[in-house]
Amino acid sequence: MTEDFPDDLADLDDETESALHQLELGIEGLRKAHGYLVQFHHVTGHAMEHFSEAENDLRNAGHEDIADHIRDEILPCGVLGGDRWTYELVESFETGFLHDIESFERATREEIAGGERHVRERRMQREWQERAEE
Repeated sequence: MTEDFPDDLADLDDETESALHQLELGIEGLRKAHGYLVQFHHVTGHAMEHFSEAENDLRNAGHEDIADHIRDEILPCGVLGGDRWTYELVESFETGFLHDIESFERATREEIAGGERHVRERRMQREWQERAEE
């Protein structure tokens, strides 16, 4: 048995191990979604910088009304409806939903598995290493 797999985890039933694994996969999925939100935030910000440049170019070319529209109607608006900007979505996701779910998953691991992560992988590692030693 490897030292990385506490003895008390060997007693977990298959359903509990599966549930812990599914919770961990869910957390990993949410972290991936968070990355997509950050990417959305960055790409949107870069697009808005192009609109800002267009405003300057249009103003310099004498198209004041169009430049004013970009300045007054496009740049200050949030892309998520109303005045909500992408950074607010990222912050809301991080401090609300993601934080709450991560706290729940961590507390569940503490209660069931002494806080250990990757229980299924640890068990698989132990089994494969023991098999290799036979």
